[in-house]
Amino acid sequence: MNPEYRRSMIESELQKLLSEAVTMLRDPRIKKEYVTISKVFLSKDKRYADVYVSFLGGEEERRETVELLNKAKGFFRTYVAKNLRLFTAPEIRFYEDKGIESSVRVNQLLNQMGYDALKEIEGEDEEEK
Repeated sequence: MNPEYRRSMIESELQKLLSEAVTMLRDPRIKKEYVTISKVFLSKDKRYADVYVSFLGGEEERRETVELLNKAKGFFRTYVAKNLRLFTAPEIRFYEDKGIESSVRVNQLLNQMGYDALKEIEGEDEEEK
């Protein structure tokens, strides 16, 4: 089996398991319904997993949530070790995913400049008819 394929399969399984683990977390400071595991990158030696988290809320809330998740990373590593058959469970490191925030910002800038992608798509549909 191709090592890259295996790693991508493990990353997707880690993403599912970590999403489950977030819902099982008992910390009342974390608003579980607003936390989304967007990406997981596993190192080549499978010892580290960089987990990118997106969160709906303000800047302070996002930073605090990432800190709380990093403090609970022992819980997440144990959950992964119990549910995934690997030689060693990877050390999990949480980071804030700023991709969604950046795309919203770009969309706002385009709207301020007068560009509306939806109007162009609708215009193409009308031309095809």
